[in-house]
Amino acid sequence: MDGICTLANDVVFEQVVALLNSLEENLARPLPVCIYPYDDNTEKLEAEIAHRPLVQLYQDRESMDRWDQFAKAAWKPHPTAWKRWKAAGSEGYHRFGTHRRYCAFDGPFERFLYMDADTLLMSPVDTIFAKLADHDCVVYDFQYKDPKHIYECESEKLERIFPPERVQSEIFCSGFYASHKDLFDQEKRDWLIACLNAGEAEIVYPMAVDQPLLNYMMMRSNHSIYNFAHHLPKASRTGCCVTSSHFEAKDHRLYDRGKILTYIHYIGLRSRLFTRVCAGENIDFPYRDIFLHYRFLHEPEKRPKFSDKPIPYNQPPNLAQRIFKKLGLTV
Repeated sequence: MDGICTLANDVVFEQVVALLNSLEENLARPLPVCIYPYDDNTEKLEAEIAHRPLVQLYQDRESMDRWDQFAKAAWKPHPTAWKRWKAAGSEGYHRFGTHRRYCAFDGPFERFLYMDADTLLMSPVDTIFAKLADHDCVVYDFQYKDPKHIYECESEKLERIFPPERVQSEIFCSGFYASHKDLFDQEKRDWLIACLNAGEAEIVYPMAVDQPLLNYMMMRSNHSIYNFAHHLPKASRTGCCVTSSHFEAKDHRLYDRGKILTYIHYIGLRSRLFTRVCAGENIDFPYRDIFLHYRFLHEPEKRPKFSDKPIPYNQPPNLAQRIFKKLGLTV
């Protein structure tokens, strides 16, 4: 059985509703959805999906515990992770819970497409699932242009483990990838931990947490990775990130020079921005109308109506905000 997966809690509630509605509207065929809980803060999500028969919240505590332990063991031997996490303000593990997306390898679907909560589907994904007939992992992104957010590129050990041509052709963004169940059983997980403990942990970039580790898991296991961005003709490729300013909206979907996007990733925009906008604050951000369309697809009467001038989401902080930040306070 095929299905769609995401990772969420109530902090990203607004985004999850928009994602679910985009799946409902833009998939060519109905597919079940499994939400993997980032933590136990899921009360609003559970109430929301109670009336969505195709959507479930993952309940396999043993599976979640196994991946929790795997993540802890994987990062334990990293030579600099703990110091850098602490400098970033994290006590203990950084963004612990993001690895719960790995539960899809134990989950209810034989083949799955994982999508981050801050993504929206723009067009059907049958071609992505079709490629899983010949590959272990199928992606469509341009992460290969930024390998430093996957591996420690200055590490001399990196080239011995993964030659440059592999890094260039295989790395991917963990926000959108398709794969198969049971790729990482207990024996494979134990082997990966042994490799990391043997000194390979130093090549994994620690600040993006789940993404570099997933890349390491796939590549170290020699699983085949197919990236549409490498194989489609240049004239047929589309972007996917909110940072691209040239996308055009038509009929509530986005187009890249006339070609419809597969998905849009609102990467880099904090979840509280979406929460504030949905609550009525007139904060502008790229492709806001697209997001609001899907978020309020079934509740158009609740969609906020803005009359004042929008505030840019990336507006520089004013003097008061700078002072409060320096004092360690928030406004």
